[in-house]
Amino acid sequence: MTRSLDAALRAFQPALPLGVAFSGGADSTALLIACAERWPGQVVALHVNHGLQAAAADFEAHCVALCAQLNVPLRVQKVDAGHAPGQSPEDAARIARYKAFGALARIESAQEAIKSIALAQHADDQVETLLLALSRGAGLRGLSAMPAQWTRDGLDFHRPLLQVSAADILAWLAARSAGFVEDPTNTDTRYTRNRIRAQLLPVIEQAFPSFRQTFARSASHAAQAQTLLQEVAEQDLQQVGNPPAIKALQQLSEARQSNVLRHWL
Repeated sequence: MTRSLDAALRAFQPALPLGVAFSGGADSTALLIACAERWPGQVVALHVNHGLQAAAADFEAHCVALCAQLNVPLRVQKVDAGHAPGQSPEDAARIARYKAFGALARIESAQEAIKSIALAQHADDQVETLLLALSRGAGLRGLSAMPAQWTRDGLDFHRPLLQVSAADILAWLAARSAGFVEDPTNTDTRYTRNRIRAQLLPVIEQAFPSFRQTFARSASHAAQAQTLLQEVAEQDLQQVGNPPAIKALQQLSEARQSNVLRHWL
């Protein structure tokens, strides 16, 4: 069983004040409303305007209006999310987005500095990430999919909705008559992730109704195994030296040689 959104928020214990990444879409709208209700006066919405589509200005205007309605401060940053040759548009946008989150979190204001940032990726997003990793022949790091919590540039990032399905989020919003914007690129099947969402997930659900939970469990196992490999690599690097000595490397099994060399590189 996936968790309900309310249950997921009850288990979420971030350091406050909390920044919520807010695009105006369904997932981030539900997360912002739920967090603002739970921690009134301790939540700031962070909106990144990528400027990649004509609707970007409308998205920002929607975010301004909803935050005013919720009495939640909104910080907005416009970024240049154009991709370099050989770089995917998604990667370029993601890199620009995280830089913007860091900058927005550090804006000086009357409020105490933001300590944590919550992102609204959910259980369906996690499955899509795992399937993408499998399609690329990824190792354990890729098969670990998205972490629920990590630290970057001194900020704690959280994904509290990773056990909540997209359908549950939409039902939660409908029960509250909460509006949100629809990103037209989410239905563009030129993007692999969108094809997975529209064409593959319904078929998987028919064959394996509990796939969100079981796939997430596999990703968790992969993450645990990757952590163990990291610990072994750190220990082996101390033994073989930095840079590694060939004779010392030859004393290790082939698997441990590969593991420590990847870690060193």
